[in-house]
Amino acid sequence: MSDFSNNIVNQRFKVVYSTLEAHNLIRGKSDIAKKLGTYNHVINSILKGQRNITVDQLSSLFEHYGVNANYLFGNSEEMFLESSGIPVGIPTRSMEEKKMGRRENITLVPARAVAGYALEHNDGDYLQNLQKFSIPNMDGSLIAFEISGDSMMPTITNGDIVVCEDVERGTPLRDNHVYVIVTDVVVAKRIQQIREGNEVNSLRLISDNDVVYKPYEVEVEEIRQILKVKCRLTAYAIS
Repeated sequence: MSDFSNNIVNQRFKVVYSTLEAHNLIRGKSDIAKKLGTYNHVINSILKGQRNITVDQLSSLFEHYGVNANYLFGNSEEMFLESSGIPVGIPTRSMEEKKMGRRENITLVPARAVAGYALEHNDGDYLQNLQKFSIPNMDGSLIAFEISGDSMMPTITNGDIVVCEDVERGTPLRDNHVYVIVTDVVVAKRIQQIREGNEVNSLRLISDNDVVYKPYEVEVEEIRQILKVKCRLTAYAIS
């Protein structure tokens, strides 16, 4: 059985769970399981380091309990957001963090919201309602997607999060690099540019799991947005 206890998110979830329980904000595993849309035994397995907490469960944790996403990802010591209104003695951010003025500049699109992103990625209200977090030394306005499926294995695994930056129209692309391509769906693929003369008229989208998933092409006119993958966040430990 895999040991997920070294995962920083799982470690900090255990602390959050203990804090909520100590302040009578939850009444055991079944209580929090109901709020997170899962089962008592799943919460028990996460607390024991036998499985990872999922992005959907984290989103529910943030929504129902006002937990700070940066705390879960190990980027802050402030466990709850000020807007949560939870009157517990939680450590505040360090003075160094306050001086840095760290802001939540990465918008997280969980797997259940990816289909909506394809339609509403230009809607400021839609984006504003998604969870935000930050990563040290990653600046600018970034979008993070939870990846579902195995088409990019072993480079990107199911449940991984890829952090991306928007590519402006006309910016040169790099063949064989991984991008998130938004058409009427959202996919992470390697690309190859297909030209007619000097003009790129379509992209060939290539899966790393090419035994199962074959390349296919999309016309440039079909593409609503292209995002360059800057880094990957994974719950899988190095073995």
